[in-house]
Amino acid sequence: MAIREVVQVGEEVLRRKCVPVENFDEKLWKLLDDMKDTVKKEEGAGLAAPQIGVDLRVCVVDVEDVGYFEFVNPVILLQKGERADWEGCLSVRGKQGVVNRPTRLTLAYQDRFGQKHILKAKDFFARAICHETDHLDGVLYIDKATRIESV
Repeated sequence: MAIREVVQVGEEVLRRKCVPVENFDEKLWKLLDDMKDTVKKEEGAGLAAPQIGVDLRVCVVDVEDVGYFEFVNPVILLQKGERADWEGCLSVRGKQGVVNRPTRLTLAYQDRFGQKHILKAKDFFARAICHETDHLDGVLYIDKATRIESV
């Protein structure tokens, strides 16, 4: 396990549509372990693979109320509600913005072994999932923000 460097806005990998994971092997497991170490060190709520320079459809979310989750090939199936709130990003240092996100969602994903799961999320957990899955399509919160400020 290792801490990976978080790439910053302007890096091409952050704007790519990521490719689906096909091999659920030790290489993927190491990536997920490194992502866990990195998000913990950075004290973030989540991290997507392109944020560490890898264009695979993989993200992790670590939200205090619900815990740590690994999402491989995530797909948002259903979104409900809407709320505007502040967001930041490990790849957009020194800024925060107001973004409208669903208050509830249903997510289909695979785990590190390729097993399929369905998860329901709400409030900040749903926001974090949306933020990270956007990264997998080359979208940053600054693209959706109605207001951006320096912090």
